[in-house]
Amino acid sequence: MNSILGTKMKLVTGYPGGNDITLAMQRGEVEARCGWSWSSIKSNHPQWVKDGTIKLLVQLSLDKHADLPKVPLIMDMVKTPEQRSVLRLVFARQVMGRPFLAPPGVPAERLALLRRAFMATMRDKAFLAEAEKIQLEITPVAGEAVQKLVAEIYATPPEIVKQAAQAVK
Repeated sequence: MNSILGTKMKLVTGYPGGNDITLAMQRGEVEARCGWSWSSIKSNHPQWVKDGTIKLLVQLSLDKHADLPKVPLIMDMVKTPEQRSVLRLVFARQVMGRPFLAPPGVPAERLALLRRAFMATMRDKAFLAEAEKIQLEITPVAGEAVQKLVAEIYATPPEIVKQAAQAVK
């Protein structure tokens, strides 16, 4: 965000993991945490959300989460097409989360069947009830949408890829 959008956040590094960063926030050692998934926040710290202990400043994603309509989206903060392209490349992985893949050369009919079966599972009432019981958020993305996004990302111009690589260093 500093290198692409010109923010002036001071990064504090050296914490070995997310739990350590959360503890550092509770102790007042740091004032924020970046890259923390909404599903983790709401399942691990629901009281913080309810009582306002935690304030969400920006969504680091290509699209807004349905639960967070009033939290700004980083993509809405861009000022140039170049910034949009760089951030699209950086945050495209958020769309795919935990993808399921098939090897190249799968016949089209089989691929379509696998995709339909996956999406049917994502809508299955018993599956969704079990996911809710263990506080797992289910937000599937259709295989066609993932395939389209991957093709778009692979078509990113080299100068944009270089800028994105520099930004995430």
